[in-house]
Amino acid sequence: MANSYKRIDAHLSSLGYCTRSEARKFLRIYELCINDKRVFDPSTKAYHDDITINKEPIDPETITVLLNKPAGFICSHNDAGSLIYALIPNRWNRRKPKISTIGRLDVDTTGAILLTDDGALNHKLSSPKSDVLKIYEATLAVPLKGDEEQIFASGELMLNGETKPLLPAKLEVITPTQVRLEICEGKYHQVKRMFGAVGNRVLTLHRVKFDSFDVEDLAEGTYKFVSYEKK
Repeated sequence: MANSYKRIDAHLSSLGYCTRSEARKFLRIYELCINDKRVFDPSTKAYHDDITINKEPIDPETITVLLNKPAGFICSHNDAGSLIYALIPNRWNRRKPKISTIGRLDVDTTGAILLTDDGALNHKLSSPKSDVLKIYEATLAVPLKGDEEQIFASGELMLNGETKPLLPAKLEVITPTQVRLEICEGKYHQVKRMFGAVGNRVLTLHRVKFDSFDVEDLAEGTYKFVSYEKK
């Protein structure tokens, strides 16, 4: 609920700043103010939008960010290795509800990915029925044969293990081994499997755009807040 009214310790806990039992200590260390008046009692109630910490607005109640994922990071909370959540502030990983990626990118795939703690938004955009545009740039192992654009656009390409053909996809040839591909599905390893189906192999894969969000102005490993409005 936007601009919720509750105790300070509840605000701090749900946003990941500290646990409720740690709130009193937090208020001694950090300058938390309600409408510019400093507060030391964690039981004090306030509206979210009236709170500042060290003269900065408190984190939003719901977060959605666009991140430019580097290679080598895993889109998981639990796997071993470098996790994508190491790229965001530690306190966000303590938020309730938990912040998660919308879909996944392979460990070696870079580029645009959204993270949110909005469960309804995550479910909506992760659904196989969603028609979210995704644009990828790929480097291929061998030069294109010349018929891939027509095959991908046909709506007749079947991937191994699937029961229905893929929806039409748009292939733009940059060089014989450099391409840009637009899809509106999110099947497992879809881009790699599409090129595998036509006798090629993807060497590098970068997602340029997810829906209306692109990472052209984001350095690898950085993020920015975004708001989502389904067109």
